[in-house]
Amino acid sequence: MIAAMHRLILLVAATALSHPAHAQSVLETGFNGALKGCEEWVLNPASWESGSEPFVSSTGLGNQIGAVDRVEEINLPPTALRAGNHYWRINSTTDAGYVLVTSDRLPMCHVTGGGAADLQPPVEAVLSAPEFGKRWEKLGSTVRGDMVSTQFRSRVDPAFSMVISRAKAPGQSTDRVQVIATATYALSR
Repeated sequence: MIAAMHRLILLVAATALSHPAHAQSVLETGFNGALKGCEEWVLNPASWESGSEPFVSSTGLGNQIGAVDRVEEINLPPTALRAGNHYWRINSTTDAGYVLVTSDRLPMCHVTGGGAADLQPPVEAVLSAPEFGKRWEKLGSTVRGDMVSTQFRSRVDPAFSMVISRAKAPGQSTDRVQVIATATYALSR
């Protein structure tokens, strides 16, 4: 009996050590993958110029990401960025996910996220993760109503910047786009 209990304790300890204290949720993974895809598309065009496989692989999303022919108007970038667009749907759960819009003519990308799940906690988890901080420098935030918009500059290339707008707090309405990230590369500095 004591030997069996000892084995059980060792098994529980081994299991606890083999899993990180905070496993990334599928909603975090989806948003992080969308941002990585955004960065890869703009900063490394070679990843998609001869086919999309290297680009898709760089997102780390596997079969969660797929190219689609079109997306709803609400997922499109501002009108000035609607040239040569490619659309990528990221299905994180059955009722929530993200859309990544890229362009083969403009150095930009645009991410939207929505659905029945509350995306504020996973988005904040990604933005506060050390991995994100290694890639992006926070420049400042503004608040408008129940939304906060934060501007970031790429640590890889300062000409690449992004604004991410999302709910200020958990539990905001899920009947609209919950997160919008638009990144552009300044061709002349």
